[in-house]
Amino acid sequence: MSPNELRSSVGWPGPQSAGTARRSRRYLLATGAALVFTGCTAAEGGPDRSSGSGGPSGAWSESPAGTGGITAIPAGRRPAAPDISGKSLDGEPLQLSDYRGQVVLLNVWGSWCEPCKAEAPHLARAYEATRDQGVEFLGINTRDMSVGPAKAFERRYGITYPSFYDPRGELVLRFKGHLLPQAIPSTVVIDRQGRIAARALKALSEREILSMLTPVIAEGR
Repeated sequence: MSPNELRSSVGWPGPQSAGTARRSRRYLLATGAALVFTGCTAAEGGPDRSSGSGGPSGAWSESPAGTGGITAIPAGRRPAAPDISGKSLDGEPLQLSDYRGQVVLLNVWGSWCEPCKAEAPHLARAYEATRDQGVEFLGINTRDMSVGPAKAFERRYGITYPSFYDPRGELVLRFKGHLLPQAIPSTVVIDRQGRIAARALKALSEREILSMLTPVIAEGR
């Protein structure tokens, strides 16, 4: 049986012309680019498919992942924050529950992250503006494979509050449904009862940070 007869009998496509091959390659490249773009959109701007307050990890349905907005959660619907623990960048023990009774801003960052560099001075100023109001800032440093670059980042931008050292992103994953490993920087505000009160999956300005903190600080006064 000839090659052409064999292709015909099993339904294999015949040889492509040079023009058809070029069109096929262009289609595949365009499709691949679209998939990459879609992946970025899902991480940074697509909807959060987490379930509502009765779903896994107590995720709330009205908190779209990475849309650029800030989501505030009514007091009666706030999920409990996981009690993460570990070591700081200085090797000291660090545990979130030690800050119960204070309003906590928890920011996920990496020294390699360009938006984190833009956000850092705003965090430093907001921390100084609120630290005497019963507010504590904490960081989760992620994907830095050694502490050196992370500590240099803190020195450069005047970050004086402690950060968990989380090179593999394991602590971030404890916030499943509330934080995304792909969305860095990201921030949650935790109220005095240890519940997640607000979330943002983007770099924040000082004004936006204070807008997240101010209503939670005012609670219980």
